[in-house]
Amino acid sequence: MEKETFDYVEERAKVLAVSEASTQITKDAAQAWLDAVAADNAAADEATKALLDTLEGRPTTIDESIEFAKGPAVQMFGKETADKMLAEEQQRKADGAKFCGCEACTAASELLGKFGRVEL
Repeated sequence: MEKETFDYVEERAKVLAVSEASTQITKDAAQAWLDAVAADNAAADEATKALLDTLEGRPTTIDESIEFAKGPAVQMFGKETADKMLAEEQQRKADGAKFCGCEACTAASELLGKFGRVEL
């Protein structure tokens, strides 16, 4: 794997491994990638495929994010925060975004997009 691509994956794997927005499955997959390449840099291609396989289908779509902001977010964060989230996600959708804008979904969708698994 070229250094530029490796660095791209590594940056996003680090986000996914610790983000509060990541599911445990995503955190584990990202940490597995980090552990694999720390042990053997030559493992990057195989580890990246495993990470991408795990991430596929996981990023929240923009429509799912909007529905979350309309419902559960109100109870979880309060009306003011949920309304702000809703406005931001509706604007992102109007601008062409396909996935949630949280750091975990952004990192995951960027990785999937980089390797041709989703269209951004």
